[in-house]
Amino acid sequence: MKQHLEVIGATDLVDLPELGWFNVPVRIDSGATSSAIHCSRVRLIRDGDETKLCFYLDAKKGAPQQSFTVTDFKETIVRNSSGKEEKRYVIKTRVKLFGRNFRTEFSLANRRKMSYPILLGRKLLKNRFIIDVSRKNLSAAKQAPARHGQGKK
Repeated sequence: MKQHLEVIGATDLVDLPELGWFNVPVRIDSGATSSAIHCSRVRLIRDGDETKLCFYLDAKKGAPQQSFTVTDFKETIVRNSSGKEEKRYVIKTRVKLFGRNFRTEFSLANRRKMSYPILLGRKLLKNRFIIDVSRKNLSAAKQAPARHGQGKK
């Protein structure tokens, strides 16, 4: 049986519940292999034998104004939008989109000059979504009728 693919627009809104960040605007990018999230003050902290990764999210876009510290991360080389290779740290977290939860990887990037703090790439989109670039925020539109119907008999 063929899996149903959800239609997603060029942009949408997601929740990152493990990071306490909700209704986050995202850009859908089938040209990007992986997803990226805007972070600042990214640094490694050595605590005995353990290495931790500390970072801040984009509070200007509604993220909690606090630092996040994780021990489950990796370092990788990513080709940025200019085509240059750069070292980035990658974390795993849960993203909620179209009412469904997906555990996925995000590289921590400086997206300060970008319009959207999060970019969703092919690893998350593949075999789950079809992109219609002429549309926007389809997950919010899809969930809106259900919200209007609450409380009615």
